[in-house]
Amino acid sequence: MQKQSSFSTYAIIGTMLFGMFFGAGNLIFPIQLGQLAGTNFWPALIGFLTTAIGLPFIGILAFGLSGSSGLRQLAGRVHPLFGLVFAIALYLTIGPFFAIPRTATVPFVVGFEPYINPVHGSLYLGLFSFAFFAIVYYFSLNPAKIIDYIGKYLTPAFLLFLSLLIITAIVKPMGNFGQPIGDYNDLAFITGFKEGYNTMDALASLAFGIVVIQAIKGRGITGSKEIAKATLKSGIFAMGLMMLLFGLITYMGASSLSAIGSYDNGGLIFAAVAQHYFGAFGNILLAIIIVLACLKTSIGLIIACSEFFHQVFPKINYKLFVLILCLLSFLIANFGLTNIIQYAVPVLMLLYPLAIVLILLTLSSSLFGHKQSVYATAMLFTFCVSFFDGYNALVDSVPGASLSLFEPITLFYMEHLPLYDIGLGWMLPALVGAVIGYFWPTSSKNVAASQH
Repeated sequence: MQKQSSFSTYAIIGTMLFGMFFGAGNLIFPIQLGQLAGTNFWPALIGFLTTAIGLPFIGILAFGLSGSSGLRQLAGRVHPLFGLVFAIALYLTIGPFFAIPRTATVPFVVGFEPYINPVHGSLYLGLFSFAFFAIVYYFSLNPAKIIDYIGKYLTPAFLLFLSLLIITAIVKPMGNFGQPIGDYNDLAFITGFKEGYNTMDALASLAFGIVVIQAIKGRGITGSKEIAKATLKSGIFAMGLMMLLFGLITYMGASSLSAIGSYDNGGLIFAAVAQHYFGAFGNILLAIIIVLACLKTSIGLIIACSEFFHQVFPKINYKLFVLILCLLSFLIANFGLTNIIQYAVPVLMLLYPLAIVLILLTLSSSLFGHKQSVYATAMLFTFCVSFFDGYNALVDSVPGASLSLFEPITLFYMEHLPLYDIGLGWMLPALVGAVIGYFWPTSSKNVAASQH
């Protein structure tokens, strides 16, 4: 018998979902946006919310409505081989190669590094990251309890400490909004829109889909329509909570300039705000907030990645994957935050457009009869642009990686492809590819296959 779902079910799953999404990046980007946007607070925030909230929400929604059991099956609508390769690339990117190691390095850099001797920085990073991933390993061993770990305990604790800082900033404002800085002066909405990409939550929504579906089934909800309904309501709850916090944190940044001055990144702004209100205790408060934020996100990512790789390689035990991923993440974390970010950006520039197009195609699939050719051509045309976005980002980080063979192509794109100069050059090719795929002759066998 189908179990009747209740608001408390949606709230608990939604809180878990919020907990997995809302990591340190979700703290540091909006507070810096607020400080830079100043009096252009509202257009910048609306642009930011469009991508930081809108994209991950429709990503989760795409999973719930598609009936897919995981990213591999969802991406398999393009082609089974693409589904496997894309899923592995995405899980490695937001898993042990970049995102999971960052969950250990961010709290160390923001909460602890300013107070230790730089000579011993590497040693303390090693000790901190070892303890961090030991805790993550323990909590990731039993994925069935993820709702309890993240939804009932870690997230409420995180919200409690964060609310102390936010409520204080509202009750005792630091000052008036400053003047907009840089692109926020004339292009506040577009700049905020692009800044929302930095949260990387659209990629995370594809990875967390499998965790959400399993959590919903674990509550006794098994029918496909009920799963879709629970996904929608849980997603609305999670994204509503994120939207509220993004708005309040952005306000905190916008009102802080006259009191604390400007800083190079959101982590330093957060530290200065905490110290402004609470003095030495503010440093402790910030450390607790950042550690809890990263801990719950790391647990969610480890579980999602381990579940996925266990499905791909079923002969290897789930718990062994947890151990392998924690060890690999620990090793990469010790290369330092700067190196992790430097090499993550090119990969994200390659994958992000593909993820966005896949999400949009999944949501609109019934409009084109689930034709596999639409998925295939749209993704192919998108890749032809996003590959060079990734290449250009790599050259910016590592000039020695430049290849003369690619230079004429990037120059052609820059001169003739609309929106290419702001990183959105893939949009028109994706649309053209979808139209070509729609009119491409396709057998009924392929249409049926693309729905599974």
